[in-house]
Amino acid sequence: MATLTLTFLLLLATKLPATLAGHCTTTTATKTFEKCISLPTQQASIAWTYHPHNATLDLCFFGTFISPSGWVGWGINPDSPAQMTGSRVLIAFPDPNSGQLILLPYVLDSAVKLQKGPLLSRPLDLIRLSSSSASLYGGNMATIRNGASVQIYASVKLSSNNTKIHHVWNRGLYVQGYSPTIHPTTSIDLSSFSTFDVTSGFATVNRNNGNRALKVTHGILNAVAWGFLLPAGAVTARYLRQMQSIGPTWFYIHAAIQLTGFLLGTIGFSLGIVLGRNSPGVTYGLHRSLGIATFTAAALQTLALLFRPKTTNKFRRYWKSYHHFVGYACVVIGVVNVFQGFEVLREGRSYAKLGYCLCLSTLVGVCVAMEVNSWVVFCRKAKEEKMKRDGLTGDDRCSGGVHS
Repeated sequence: MATLTLTFLLLLATKLPATLAGHCTTTTATKTFEKCISLPTQQASIAWTYHPHNATLDLCFFGTFISPSGWVGWGINPDSPAQMTGSRVLIAFPDPNSGQLILLPYVLDSAVKLQKGPLLSRPLDLIRLSSSSASLYGGNMATIRNGASVQIYASVKLSSNNTKIHHVWNRGLYVQGYSPTIHPTTSIDLSSFSTFDVTSGFATVNRNNGNRALKVTHGILNAVAWGFLLPAGAVTARYLRQMQSIGPTWFYIHAAIQLTGFLLGTIGFSLGIVLGRNSPGVTYGLHRSLGIATFTAAALQTLALLFRPKTTNKFRRYWKSYHHFVGYACVVIGVVNVFQGFEVLREGRSYAKLGYCLCLSTLVGVCVAMEVNSWVVFCRKAKEEKMKRDGLTGDDRCSGGVHS
């Protein structure tokens, strides 16, 4: 039942926005706009006013710096709705001579993508830019630093029969001279583009839906397998075996849960390999390493069943020590990696993570209750054994242990 609840909560979260961006506003220190939308990555947003009589778009992009020597850019791709290459962009960064904020135009052609040479400023073509400027939030007293907010203003002439804008945005750590260097290559940075309609304000995030569905499936399988079933299997082995009334049934319950978790986890692990191959240049080092460690430990646990000595074998105690150590290590690494996976999917503040935390907390609560009960039973039995050795009877205990 708990597994079904966890799966339902994770599926529910896939219907919610993956990332909540920064709150959008239509008002700046110098201008007021008619519409605004929050962009899906980097806590960015955009506000604009569209003048249909002359097909002119006045807009303001709101972004943040990630380095005092970094850059923030916004632009339009007149050809493609889903890539940076071909975009005409405006990039704001500190002037290397004066340190003041400047805004320069750049064209992101294929040579830039292949990093054959530095990105050099040049006039924009294919889009008609009538004016542009940039300012820091906070006015003249503001400084360029990590987390500093910047506003990029632009006035663009559009085609009268086209009200959809394919726009891109990003930010980087360094500027060499007047040449911005490549931005980070996390999935967030590589998906900073979308399309919006300047008249209706409707925005479409251009993401690979198939890849997203694969990521969600990968996350659900691994959260259920490594993050819940394996810990639940460990709990059954630790506490059900103490119930003499069920005999060896505890072992079959434990093995069934662990094998189910391993099979689901193997599928999830395989999907992770496929995702890695489908995303060249995007690497989640910690998440990948923890995933490999979890799968390896689980595989060793499964193979260990084939070499399980009999209870009378002298090597049985060594096998048990190995089995316990590897098993608990697998559980801990698996749970940690589930939380790491939420960050990779940008679900760090989602209902899915909340649901998982509730399920895991319930399991931990059961463990605490069972552990307390085990110690109470153990202490009671130890006391009874001691009283038997001292020659006391049950009736003596009831009367407070007073001898006549």
